Amino acid sequence: MKRRITFTVALWLLVDLYFFNAVQTVTASPAVLWAYWLYDALTGITLLLLLFARLNSKMPALLSWLMGMMLISFIPKLCGTPVLLLEDITRLFRGFPPRSVWVSDVALLIAAIPFCGLLFGLTGGRHHYKVRKETLFFDDLPDAFDGFTITQLSDIHSGSFSSEKGVNKGIDMVNEQQSDLILFTGDLVNNQASEMDRWIPAFAQLKAPYGKYSVLGNHDYGDYMRWDSESQKYTNLAKLKNAHKEIGFRLLLNESVEVNKNGQSITLVGVENWGKGGFHKYGDLDKATAAVQESAFKILLSHDPSHWEAVTLNHKHHIHLTLAGHTHGMQFGFELFGIKWSPIKYVYKQWAGLYENGGKYLYVNRGFGFLGLKGRVGIWPEITVITLKNKK
Repeated sequence: MKRRITFTVALWLLVDLYFFNAVQTVTASPAVLWAYWLYDALTGITLLLLLFARLNSKMPALLSWLMGMMLISFIPKLCGTPVLLLEDITRLFRGFPPRSVWVSDVALLIAAIPFCGLLFGLTGGRHHYKVRKETLFFDDLPDAFDGFTITQLSDIHSGSFSSEKGVNKGIDMVNEQQSDLILFTGDLVNNQASEMDRWIPAFAQLKAPYGKYSVLGNHDYGDYMRWDSESQKYTNLAKLKNAHKEIGFRLLLNESVEVNKNGQSITLVGVENWGKGGFHKYGDLDKATAAVQESAFKILLSHDPSHWEAVTLNHKHHIHLTLAGHTHGMQFGFELFGIKWSPIKYVYKQWAGLYENGGKYLYVNRGFGFLGLKGRVGIWPEITVITLKNKK
């Protein structure tokens, strides 16, 4: 961890000093240069406060804002730096003449693009909801469910919300889809059940004729904060489970339930959180499917997508569709022209969107809310609508 922090700080400062050369080339105005130095001073202050907040777990709000300031300071310059570097390589073979003004202009223009994107992402991006639709075909889908629609939500993280208008906008968009079923794949709060108190009336407005079902995510258990006692932590979890009930969600805790339509049914299976590495493995797919018939059409709600390859794909039950969340797409990246990228892809093989393996599907929702970074840049909050179709 210390090496990673040291490397990040060193790279940040190196890029900052290098990029200043471009600003100096474009203008000799003392006012502009002083403004840039002031900006750099704020960068330094941000860095110091960020390190302080990182070491003080009682300051999550400050850490969130500082992360945003760091991105605005660092990413635009990092994007513009390769242009300057390429010119410097050619200058080595040209006797190192003064830097070209037009090259510096290009570097500044390139830096301005991510700067504007970051600025939007950290202000309006947190409620810039996107409805993503998928149609999936199955050989054994019961005829009554041909055309059946499911809206998936994930990672609400109510403890991060501050805008009622923004949250209500997302809830209205969910209801506009008029889906048959609403499924929520975990992380209702950041740490404490009380974070949801303010938002229960709003989320209780979610409507679906065939019901609303949910599972727990890793943040829902209160594992990331210190409690005065185990009983206090237990009480918090009990209150959180009751919050699901107040919203109208049927919480599935390593269990299954049938959804019936016109005399036929599909089975919803819900497991508690199961994550790779250091994440707790509360989920028990064997227990959740103990009463499920092998011939049943099964949809699994499992918060962490790593559960899919580690357990679900090779399970004795054929799980037709798994719905997950957890990654948030790291709330940072880009999705353009069919290409998507985020640093989270180096941690999770399945991190956003639809995946298929042997006729079994996984959909990873990018999350409704946000955590840590107070915004979203390029990876927008998501409302997923999945239509089930019969191949027959």
